[in-house]
Formats: sequence, structure tokens, C-alpha cells
Amino acid sequence: MFKTISDPADYEVRSVIRFLNAKNVKPAEIHRQLVEIYSEDVITDGMVRKWVRQFNDGRTSVHEEARVGRPSVVNDGLVSKVNEKIRENIRFTIRILCDEFP
Repeated sequence: MFKTISDPADYEVRSVIRFLNAKNVKPAEIHRQLVEIYSEDVITDGMVRKWVRQFNDGRTSVHEEARVGRPSVVNDGLVSKVNEKIRENIRFTIRILCDEFP
């Protein structure tokens, strides 16, 4: 029996997919090997196929790309202000915070 690895980083799993894909291992077999070493819930078969397609299309990076879309409104200043309000009134509610920070 193989030694199992718990809680792998996402990029580690994608690196294994990239490596095995380069060796022409089929996606179903890649998924089987990942489940055997990491665990049943490491990655779905569909996601393995998606990553294999991306690597076959020329992708080389195993790291996630920056996402586009609506930027976050949370910044250090807002976090500081919320923390101050919480310290002022230890019995705060979400409603109070929503009123203070629309």
C-alpha cells in the first residue's frame, strides 16, 4: 500500500496532473492515482479533465491566475474602522455594523 498525503496544496495536485499528462497518462488514470495517494475528495474527475485540456492547449503555469471581476471593497482602513466600532460597543449586531458601514 502507498503512503497517503493529506491536505495537498492546489498547485501540488495540478503539478502532478501536468507531469502525468506529459507522460501521456489518460485523465481517468490521473484521477485514479490522485485519489489513491491524496484522498477521495482531492479533485473531481471533471476538474482533472479540465486541467489536462488546459495543459494540452499550452498552459504551463500550475498557479491560479488573477481573477477578473468586481474588486473587493475590503481594505485595511475599513477593517480598522470596523474593529474600532466593535471595541466601542461589545454588544454590537450585524445590523449596527450595516448601519455604520453601508
